[in-house]
Amino acid sequence: MDTKILLENGTNELEVLEFVLDDHSYGINVAKIREIIPYAEVTPVPNAHPSIEGIFMPRDTMITAIDLKNCLQRGKSEPGGLFIVTNFNKLDIAFHVDQVLGIHRVSWADIIKPGTTISTTEEGVSTGIIKMNDKLIIILDFEKIVADINPETGLKVSDIDAIGERPRNSIPILIAEDSVLLNKLIVDSLKKAGYENLIHTENGQEAYDVICDCKAKGTLKDHVQCIVTDIEMPLMDGHRLTKLVKSDDATKDIPIVIFSSLVNEEMRRKGEALGADAQLSKPEIGKLVQIIDGLVLNK
Repeated sequence: MDTKILLENGTNELEVLEFVLDDHSYGINVAKIREIIPYAEVTPVPNAHPSIEGIFMPRDTMITAIDLKNCLQRGKSEPGGLFIVTNFNKLDIAFHVDQVLGIHRVSWADIIKPGTTISTTEEGVSTGIIKMNDKLIIILDFEKIVADINPETGLKVSDIDAIGERPRNSIPILIAEDSVLLNKLIVDSLKKAGYENLIHTENGQEAYDVICDCKAKGTLKDHVQCIVTDIEMPLMDGHRLTKLVKSDDATKDIPIVIFSSLVNEEMRRKGEALGADAQLSKPEIGKLVQIIDGLVLNK
């Protein structure tokens, strides 16, 4: 299946691959997918997490295979079905699914944020829900699924401790991140690094509302001198936010750092075309501080 459908930059759209586990529909952002291949025999790894089926090496690349059904507490998958081979946070991982139904183009504005009945704030594995033809497609948080299996793949908060004591400053930074857990970790890490004047929002729309409100009041410089944004967010994604900020004479000089698990070569080109000042992958929280330092302290 062709997963390389081209999207115009900054339109607030994404392509979602719909797949099935036990007759339930789930979704993954096509931008995370390298390829979809038939199930292949894997080599079990001793003492591995129960959700890790094993490893295999298509085309000389070692890939970890994860039993997605087991991750969602639906039992264990039998041999067969498909592997969705992904790349995010600089990791190559295959997720075992029953079947793939197709790709849907949707707007982030149409993605429903899960309620607490589906996803508690820090423990749920759903980032959004799409209603399509009287059917619900649950978009899974694959980064959290992987981090739950191996916490070392998450934000390397220990990198902040290595920085040591730093002077406090009041430079205002606006953060757009829909994951409650990651939002908190980013805020806590930046505070450890000396940045105390932080506004954190849950998506690009909330962040853009803050910017527009400050513009109207003439207080933009007091509240927003740097923006840190994820890419995947409901209502408005980070690319759309970047496009809106960089196409406005009043805000185009505000530095934007895209901090996302999706920063690969293709996404980096998109971010550069939209005017992002820096882009880096989410595990690199220590490097995020260095980038922000260079944009706001050393200018």
